Amino acid sequence: MTEMDGALLVAHGSRDPAWSQPFEAVAQLLKAGRPGLAVELGFVEIQEPKCLAAGDALARQGCRHVLVIPMFLGAGHHVRVDMAKLLEQLSANWRGVEWRLAPAIGEMPAFHQAVAGVLNEALRTRLDV
Repeated sequence: MTEMDGALLVAHGSRDPAWSQPFEAVAQLLKAGRPGLAVELGFVEIQEPKCLAAGDALARQGCRHVLVIPMFLGAGHHVRVDMAKLLEQLSANWRGVEWRLAPAIGEMPAFHQAVAGVLNEALRTRLDV
């Protein structure tokens, strides 16, 4: 087993399996853009794999430094409370792994810029018809 870095993308989860397609696409794009990075997607509720199992998978792959990235627009209960519990559990299960929590993606300025760009493009194409 080789030491590597990992990213644990955490999304809410839904009963509708199609709901997770955008998150899966982001995970695939991240993997493609960072070939040396192990990437797993986990869910807080309803869908599998749960975020704890996805984190376990990263540790089993040999990750020693994992950034946990909440795929939420804001820092509500899941980000403020559930992510702290997740990191506590992962740290207890995998003592040789450094687990760090990123801000929710919706709090990142680059995300704001990307969303504004998408919205501006949507408005432009709708208004130019």
